[in-house]
Order: sequence, then structure tokens, then C-alpha cells
Amino acid sequence: MRPHPKPHRARLSWLDTHAVRRFSAQLRPKWTALRVFRGGLARHSKGDSMSNLSVANNDTLLDAIHPAPARLAPFKPADIVERIGINAASHEIADADMIGDALQVLADRGQPLTIYPPGGDAVLARILSVHPDEPHFTLELGEGSTLPPGRCTFVTWLDAARFQFELTADWAPAPDQPLHIPAQFPPTAIVLNRRTTMRLETPLTGNYTASFVLFGNPHELQLYDISAGGIGMRCAPRDANGLHIGRKLQRVRLELGESIVICDLEIRLARRFRSFLLGEQVQIGCRFVNLSPQMQNEVDKAIGRMAMARR
Repeated sequence: MRPHPKPHRARLSWLDTHAVRRFSAQLRPKWTALRVFRGGLARHSKGDSMSNLSVANNDTLLDAIHPAPARLAPFKPADIVERIGINAASHEIADADMIGDALQVLADRGQPLTIYPPGGDAVLARILSVHPDEPHFTLELGEGSTLPPGRCTFVTWLDAARFQFELTADWAPAPDQPLHIPAQFPPTAIVLNRRTTMRLETPLTGNYTASFVLFGNPHELQLYDISAGGIGMRCAPRDANGLHIGRKLQRVRLELGESIVICDLEIRLARRFRSFLLGEQVQIGCRFVNLSPQMQNEVDKAIGRMAMARR
């Protein structure tokens, strides 16, 4: 059993926004892997996402934010991720809870994981589950795949960063499950941020909102940040129904101060947090989809105005 994390240790600071990083460990989302490691959650069946973990009085909300996909898409060559270069400006994390939190996120999303075995071709897999109490997880290899004994490098994308670690094992499959491989948490992992565009938090003054219609219901969400590649929104949990990862939002009207942008969005992040002023909130991160040059120009102008106002 691993010890509890320190009360005020930041959680995955390389993933969270400034607003989320401010909060203490006691105000973290109730279904993060930190709670999983303390035995607060229990997985019911193979393939369940985090939305299907038992949390008192929170099942409906979790289903709204992270609904479990009916079937994960098969692996494809485009899922292969290159290893982080030796001279890349990456940083290392060695906190077991932070590493476990990242592994749990990958398991919940069904994110493909590229494994580089010694002297062999890349193998694609997913993280099937993370142990609720111990630093163990289970890999699920693609059909017909095997891992030779030895040191393997694991690489994947996690939000805006490349996430990589190495493990050495004999990679023996679980009984009667030839594609399920038990593994230990890595002692360290390295992270390489891939974001190339400046992201700015929206000013406290001015109108910065996203308006759209989903399932016939109008929504108007407050923006909290914007970049050339996408936006971040927030809303109360009761307004998050249907806003899950992978959802496409069409004909969204963005009010960016003096600019109006009409665009399509894809939700890439959905996470619950607590605001000191607003209470429980849901953070929704989106990327622009097929943004026209004219609308891209309006986004760039809005970012320029926000940057100038901060000087």
C-alpha cells in the first residue's frame, strides 16, 4: 500500500489550467485517481470508464461528463506515437500518485499507447485498468500482439503533452487472458509539452461566451481561456449533460470581446473542479474544427487584444 499524497501537493500541474492549480488537494475532483488510490472508488467490470465507478450521489453527473464508449475503435497506424528525443526539452515526474493519475486518465479515455519492445516493431495497446489501491495497472494488447521480455518504452499523447515511461518485465499475460498484461507503475515518467500556440485566460471584464444548440437545447457557456487552436469553457455540472469528450459542437457562436466567431468545435477535455466563488464547475476544453481563414483571423485579433491588455 502506498502512502497518502501530501495534503497540498499540486495535481498534474502540466495538464491543469491556472484556475485548477490553485486549489488544494481537499478540493480536487472526487473521482480523480488520487481518490482511486485511497480506495474511494471501485471498478465494476472490464472496460468500464471512470464514469461507471461508484461514487455516492455522483453517478449521474459522471455519466454526463465521461460516458463510457460502447466500443473502442480498433487500432490504426496513425495511433503510433514517436518516442521523445534524447535532447528534447522534456521534464520528469517521479511522484507515484501523479503518474497513477495520468495512467487512470489514459484508461478512462481508451487512449492508444505505443510500446517499443527491445529490438522489435512498435506494438499498440491500451491501459485496461488501474488497481484501486496498489501501484499496478493492466495493459490490453491489440489482437495478435505479444511483448518479448525486456525493457520497453511506452509513449502516448495525454492532452497537450507527450507522455513516456520505461518498464522492464517478462510481460507474462494474466491467466486465460493472453492479451491482458499486468504491470507495475513506472518509477518516473517524462513529459514533453506539444502546445505551439499561446493560450490566454479571458479577462474578467468584457463578454467572452460560447453559444450553441445541443439536442435542441440552447447553451451559453462562459469562456475561461482561448488560443489559436481552441477554447476552454466552464459551466455548472447540471449544464454539462452531453458535453463529453469526442462530442462535436456545430455552429458555435463565440463572443470574444469585440469579435464574433462562428465555428465548429470538438470537445477534447471534460473535468470537474471546484471554484471558490462558483462552487462545483465543469471544465470543457475544445479544439477548432475546420476553422475558416476569416474566422481564424478574428480569433488571432482577439488574442492580440487580450495580450496587449495584459501589458
